[in-house]
Amino acid sequence: MIGSLLAGALAGLGLLLLVMALRPRRPGLADTLQRLDAARDTADPGFALRRAQGPETGFSARLGRQLAILAAQRGWKLITLKQDLALTNKPFESHLANKVMLAAFGLLLVPILSLLLLLGGFEISAGFPVVGGLAIGGFFFFLPDLSLRSEAADRRKDLRHAVGSFLDLVAMNLSGGRGVPEALTATVQIGSGPSIGRLRDTLAFARLQGLTPWAALGRLGREVGLEELVDLSSALALVADDGAKVRESLSARAASMRRRELADSEGEAGERSQTMLVAQLLLCTAFLIFLGYPAAARVFAV
Repeated sequence: MIGSLLAGALAGLGLLLLVMALRPRRPGLADTLQRLDAARDTADPGFALRRAQGPETGFSARLGRQLAILAAQRGWKLITLKQDLALTNKPFESHLANKVMLAAFGLLLVPILSLLLLLGGFEISAGFPVVGGLAIGGFFFFLPDLSLRSEAADRRKDLRHAVGSFLDLVAMNLSGGRGVPEALTATVQIGSGPSIGRLRDTLAFARLQGLTPWAALGRLGREVGLEELVDLSSALALVADDGAKVRESLSARAASMRRRELADSEGEAGERSQTMLVAQLLLCTAFLIFLGYPAAARVFAV
């Protein structure tokens, strides 16, 4: 009787917490203003084209919009997730919809397989479908985040490398007598690739909006989570009127970024060397066991 009462109380508490989590909360003034600022800051040149094409339709799109509204009503910031999505050019609503649909698929997968095994004559414990469904559902729920984090790390590394080269070229343009805005605009016309293209689009859109190039670069840095761009924006805003100091600052920052990339590359090489060493030790151990097993088996058999 006591066990049944405790199980019922825990089930009721779980349902109460679920209802409290899903019930919309009335947004405050600060949250509303922050959402408006975020919508303005994340505007990009493709916004008008996407708006002309119309909103996405379908169950996945509607589910994603509802989940995004729920997250905003609950006050969930999800800053790191949004930065990774902005860096990989993936919509926030689609990512949330994929997470929920994969989790639902994982929750239903194990019970369905258990039912098929029961119909086939196999014996399965009653708790296996529940525990297995929760485990697989939880893993599938976080699987898109793991994939996104890995892809965003590669994109952020590539963007950091592009920014380092960009700073060197800007310093060279400043040495030729150009001003800071002209040097920034001329530099992004050189080179290709997604990272340089993103810098080029950022500066072009800033010119259409009437923003300074360094303000646009700082906004891009906050959007994608690249602190080097935020620091560069602050430095350019302070010394934009002094060409010599700008050249010295940009050259020093480019050198610092190259040293950081070199340190990261050396760290990755060290990790891979350790991995290869462990693999070689395991291979040697297995070979020694293979050689010594016949003799050991004969000795113990005697």
